[in-house]
Amino acid sequence: MIEKFKTLFFVKSSLVSLYLALTIPIPFISIDELKIPSIISFVLGFYLIINITSDYVEICNNKISYKTSYISKTLGKKNWEISWKDIKLIKSLSTSQGSKVYYFNTYQGENFLVPQRVENFEKLVLIISSKTGIDINEMTYLSPLWTYKLLTIISILMIVSEIIAFLN
Repeated sequence: MIEKFKTLFFVKSSLVSLYLALTIPIPFISIDELKIPSIISFVLGFYLIINITSDYVEICNNKISYKTSYISKTLGKKNWEISWKDIKLIKSLSTSQGSKVYYFNTYQGENFLVPQRVENFEKLVLIISSKTGIDINEMTYLSPLWTYKLLTIISILMIVSEIIAFLN
């Protein structure tokens, strides 16, 4: 059975709403000669941000895979796939912000970043732990979820303010 873990909704919504908050005014304030190019750029950028936030993790009995879109691959993100039996350990590294990131370390010496911004993360951790036999109960989201929610709310408030300012 294959299970899919999509990008966390609040991560996606925070990035999309921030993009909209920062770019919605551009077509309205651009000079007449640049209106059409700015609208095209806005729509293209919106398509790109939706596309690059659509990565997901896929798990089956034999392996774990990280899948990206064609555009993400073009921008440098790579798909990867690891057989459960090839995972030697899961190592953690502290970030400069005080969080921890985790890497799958294989017997071949390769390292793959454990996706920490996916829906049903707790279930993903349980599956990883059961398939590898490695205890990773302390693994959490990379950033607290409230940070993504706050960014989404602030971005939405910016969009509403921009609309109100434009209408007045």
